[in-house]
Amino acid sequence: MASIRNLGVLAQLRSDASNHVIRYRNGRIRQSGRGLVFWFRPETASIAELPMDDREMTVFVRGRSQDFQSVAIQGALTWRVADPELLASRVDFSLGLVTGAYQSEPLQRIETRLAGLVNQAALQYLAQAPVRALLDAGPEPLRRQLEAALGDDPALSEIGIAVAAVRLTNLAPSSELERALQTPTFEALQQKADQATFERRALAVEKERAIAENELANRTELARREMLLITQEAENARNRATGLAEAQQVEAAAEADRIRTVESARAEAEQARMTIYRDLPPAVMLGLAARELAGKLETIEHLNVTPDLLAAVLGEFRRGATGLPAR
Repeated sequence: MASIRNLGVLAQLRSDASNHVIRYRNGRIRQSGRGLVFWFRPETASIAELPMDDREMTVFVRGRSQDFQSVAIQGALTWRVADPELLASRVDFSLGLVTGAYQSEPLQRIETRLAGLVNQAALQYLAQAPVRALLDAGPEPLRRQLEAALGDDPALSEIGIAVAAVRLTNLAPSSELERALQTPTFEALQQKADQATFERRALAVEKERAIAENELANRTELARREMLLITQEAENARNRATGLAEAQQVEAAAEADRIRTVESARAEAEQARMTIYRDLPPAVMLGLAARELAGKLETIEHLNVTPDLLAAVLGEFRRGATGLPAR
């Protein structure tokens, strides 16, 4: 805002570079420009100050769609002063020459006019389509339509106002309608989640079944191998028993053959000896018997030889020596 300093009958105005100041005297423009500094007489002057920077206002519109559903629009609109002298002639931007403040509310009047134009264009757009089409399209088509409508509106150009930009942040239905519209999507997502959960559980069951089948197959294979091992051990035990019995039989047969051979040799030797003894004279047999007996006796303490025994022995000896029969 401009700064005004009063010094008696004179006053000095100092404005910022972003503001356009117009000084009137007797209904005609005496000075016009941005960032002016000048002296004036308050009793004869009228001064207007217009902001030349971009001004931003909030946009909020609530309307009905073609199918009578409530839709809310939120955003912002940027406007600026295009022709300050024209705007000053249509809207009162006069300053109080003592305080330097506006004597009325020109900016609110301009924003009220802009809000009315925005509401009119937005309501016409919403009434042309059902709520589902509006939500699917989003705020961008409405934004373009608002920019076109405000840019070509003669009500703004006639007063020296230009719309710089329109930004819409949201286009949404009422909370009840939004929940109703979300329900099918939510249900579809929930069904997909349930299906995914079911498939995950089915996969887990299938994996558990495969694991159980694998364990059963492993146990069956182990049992089969254990049976084969038991069978093989039994077969080995039978083979060992059979081999041991056969070995014992062979050993017994060999022992029997050895015994038979030894006994046969002994019998043959005994028979040969008996044959030899059978042909010997009695005296020789007696002598051999005496020698055999003498060989088995360790000591002889007493020996009794009677005349009859000695005569008999000598007689047998003579007969053996001469080959004559005894008398």
